[in-house]
Amino acid sequence: MVNVGSPEKGRLILVLGDQLNPDLSALRAADPARDTVVMAEVMAEGTYVRHHPQKIALVLSAMRHFAGDLAAAGWRVAYSRLDDPDNTQSIAGELLRRADQTGAVEVIATRPGEWRLMQALDDMPLPVTQLADDRFVCPEAEFAAWAAGRKELRLEWFYRDMRRKTGLLMDGDAPAGGKWNFDHDNRKAAKADLFRPKAPHIPPDAVTAEVLALVADRFPGHFGSLQGFGWPVDRGGALKVLSHFIRHALPSFGDEQDAMLQDDPVLSHSLLSPCMNIGLLSPLEVCRAAEAEWQAGRAPLNAVEGFIRQIIGWREFVRGVYLLAGPDYTRKNHLNATRDLPALYWGAKTQMNCLSHAVGQTRDMAYAHHIQRLMVTGNFAMLAGIDPHQVHEWYLSVYIDAFEWVEAPNTIGMSQFADGGMVGSKPYAASGAYINRMSDYCGPCRYRVAEKTGPDACPFNLLYWDFMLRHREALARNPRLGPVYRTWDKMDAARRETVLAEAGQFLRRLEAGETV
Repeated sequence: MVNVGSPEKGRLILVLGDQLNPDLSALRAADPARDTVVMAEVMAEGTYVRHHPQKIALVLSAMRHFAGDLAAAGWRVAYSRLDDPDNTQSIAGELLRRADQTGAVEVIATRPGEWRLMQALDDMPLPVTQLADDRFVCPEAEFAAWAAGRKELRLEWFYRDMRRKTGLLMDGDAPAGGKWNFDHDNRKAAKADLFRPKAPHIPPDAVTAEVLALVADRFPGHFGSLQGFGWPVDRGGALKVLSHFIRHALPSFGDEQDAMLQDDPVLSHSLLSPCMNIGLLSPLEVCRAAEAEWQAGRAPLNAVEGFIRQIIGWREFVRGVYLLAGPDYTRKNHLNATRDLPALYWGAKTQMNCLSHAVGQTRDMAYAHHIQRLMVTGNFAMLAGIDPHQVHEWYLSVYIDAFEWVEAPNTIGMSQFADGGMVGSKPYAASGAYINRMSDYCGPCRYRVAEKTGPDACPFNLLYWDFMLRHREALARNPRLGPVYRTWDKMDAARRETVLAEAGQFLRRLEAGETV
């Protein structure tokens, strides 16, 4: 146990809704005989952006289950329900209220994952000690030391260091299989498969049912449906989902990780990010379970390596970037994009089948996998010049696993290139050809993906070139984009003029709120 402060009067131990782990640093620093754990369901956390109802329900139900576990283990828990009449409806307000009740004069907290909450705790009239969140593989200071002096922060080099640090998929000092990265084997289009095992649905228990009714009552105008809620809300449910993925979906994860199918929103993805992001599972236990399947010969190396890279590589990398970049990161706008987020992101009708499916799935499930987010909703927003802060707030609102430390770098950096290359080496811009290659969205679409101009041309085809030309001065020096501009320069002048004119027409219709 770490001794922090003076416990004579007892201290308040803050546990937030994404810190539901009994090994949390704030809990390790506490004395169960003297201290009081404070957990609070507050409107401020449900409304600073208009979170998807399923996300709110997940966090509140998981909090109630975790508080029950703490109480059963002997902790004194001061728990504020959303509908408690004395609830001040903010984290700071509830800490002050509990301090008045208990006489506590200090707070111990594990550092939150959002600058907004870090600042709120810093501004408290009570002394607040924010301990490091050591649930991650790479501590903040270690990432800062790794990043110091580098001209570019690139995932690949960071990921190799995390492999060495953890020993995952290592053969001594060398990577298992002789390669660090098996991406070349992991970019296959998926085929419909009636026999693909479906992810487990966790039926709501009495606690979750009560929360669902509360969320429906208190957040009626939020985008998204509560129907079909089946996310795990406790450790047992999370382990059930992990076991299903490891046994049934991991072997095909690599092949299908970049694919998209209209009638199969999950494919072989794990659905484990919400469990890890709120604390029900640790990243290393998930990675070691995957590694064990490869060692036992039940999952191929390309699948296991691709999965582990997403966790100890990408997940750790973007957290490091978020903390390194500081609280102004979400306001970065390197490409000066200023259009408002179109209504189609909130469910307004669109004739683009890929966007209609991605947004509809998000509304119904609070979930879309990383390629749907990056190459459909994110790609369109970047090509269309949508304000990246509005895009960021949309992603933070609608996805069940979206907490700012992980969501913002994925959106501001990788998806929108608004950080100017801090996260990614180039914009992830693509025409309709990519979506057609990796999905079955294009076949039934009103637009024709093979058409480059004209009334039936896929909007992604028009907007791709419009985007590249708008930002030629900023992007042309990127060596990975040189061939793109050479292709444009070789096009017939009349075709280039038509492409830009039709892209402009499309964008004006989008701005006017017309159905596109």
